[in-house]
Amino acid sequence: MMETESQYPYKGRDGSCKSAGGSIDVTTYANVTKDSTSQLQAALGKGPVSVTIEADRSVFGNYSSGIITSSTCGTNLDHAVLAVGYGSNYFLVKNSWGTRWGEKGYVRIGFADGAGICGIQKHSLWPTTN
Repeated sequence: MMETESQYPYKGRDGSCKSAGGSIDVTTYANVTKDSTSQLQAALGKGPVSVTIEADRSVFGNYSSGIITSSTCGTNLDHAVLAVGYGSNYFLVKNSWGTRWGEKGYVRIGFADGAGICGIQKHSLWPTTN
């Protein structure tokens, strides 16, 4: 059983996040086809997706709101995050840096061909559960 956001509120690095009791068991995973916006969207239609991005550039580190669309974000993967959804022109990503960073701990990363903004489409895994 997956937990809802209200049952398991995101606290990130704050350290106060606790399980409400429900859980899921990840038994296997599937690689999402790399360099494809549509394939990452399709995987997100089934549930959250583990992705890696480049997060060591100022455009990401100093993010506070809006949609990151700058190619200066880079594509050298160095940070694991969780893609949780998407809008008409962006992926919604939960970061681990706490709720004071970004949009209450989340970032919107724009769509782009190839590796994608911050390399989001370079490597991602979609977990399957029991």
